[in-house]
Amino acid sequence: MTQRSTVKSGEVVTRTAAIATEVAAKHASDVDSKSRFPRESVAALQQARLMSAAVPKQFGGAGAGMLELAHQCAALAGGCASSGMVLAMHHIQVACIARHGIGSPYFEHYMRHNLVEKQDVVASITSENGTFGDTRTSICAVEIDGAKMSLKKDATTMSYGEHADAQLVTCRRAADAGGSDQVLVLFEKGQYTLADIGAWDTMGMRGTCSPGGKFAGAGAATQILPGSYGDSSAQTMVPYSHILWAALWWGIANDAIGRAAQFVRGEARKKPGTVPANAARLARAHIDLQAMRHNWESCASEFDEITAEDDTRARDTLGQMAWALKMNQLKISASEMAPKLVHEALQIIGILAYKNDTKFSVGRHYRDALSGSLMVSNERINGKSASMLLVFKDD
Repeated sequence: MTQRSTVKSGEVVTRTAAIATEVAAKHASDVDSKSRFPRESVAALQQARLMSAAVPKQFGGAGAGMLELAHQCAALAGGCASSGMVLAMHHIQVACIARHGIGSPYFEHYMRHNLVEKQDVVASITSENGTFGDTRTSICAVEIDGAKMSLKKDATTMSYGEHADAQLVTCRRAADAGGSDQVLVLFEKGQYTLADIGAWDTMGMRGTCSPGGKFAGAGAATQILPGSYGDSSAQTMVPYSHILWAALWWGIANDAIGRAAQFVRGEARKKPGTVPANAARLARAHIDLQAMRHNWESCASEFDEITAEDDTRARDTLGQMAWALKMNQLKISASEMAPKLVHEALQIIGILAYKNDTKFSVGRHYRDALSGSLMVSNERINGKSASMLLVFKDD
């Protein structure tokens, strides 16, 4: 099969921004009202070869770093938050494969063929009934029989599971392994079934279509990602999750504040030479919007700098308490600031923002932004940070 040329690093954000405006934004209201998968956005991303942005260049991808991927997710979320979240979740899974699967013939072929050539969409199943939201604990265990393996999991959420081409699933390494002795296993479409799927009728992020259900899959033992989930979680899944999520939450807030700015400019044109009363409130909101952006951009740039160094140094740095605290603080601050900024946009615009049938509406933005504090509970994260701060010494 002849491999088509992929998008180049540097073009990732500009191409995605165009899709956000021309495709995602146009279908966002319908995606939200019908609680349906943003198929138009995903199809456009696939056509533009953008779903493989996180795949290293040596395997045919764009080799985009964290900062570029974060800007990509922010741009798409400005048009449709659900589309941005699907893209972010996909990148998180791809990053785990790309950063921990190199050296494995199976995963290297999967990157070249499935992720780059076919532009497959990879979903995530990390939550499980009985673990109470703790993704670093699993009840289910992978069963290995020679060169084959199988797995069953009762999931509380399956990120856009029915709409994906593959599932990356957490589980215990073996039946006699402890709950935190976990691995990641990749299952391709045709190797698994999803049953007893629940409803996805949520307040926001309605297009992510992530209900719970029962997963059952079987494949080759080579589809178990090398190494432990503990390492891939600390070094990849957590930083990619918190940084890309923070960026897309900013994208939601940025679009809402942009609508507020458009409204204020309209008010100013009605009375030339005067400054509308709500302009000062808009100025204050821009301060918080800028601070929020600088926070995730700084973390993304630092991650790129760390991982550009020797692998051993990168693993050590990303496994340290200081980095874990930084990721926790980024996630909490961004997830709390996004709805506050959307609320400011609502107050600045007024009734036209409250109504759902105007160009200034921010109802969808508000509901989508509220999901941030629940995506890995802020209370759980604060509890972990509190425990670390009891012993952490900042050098």
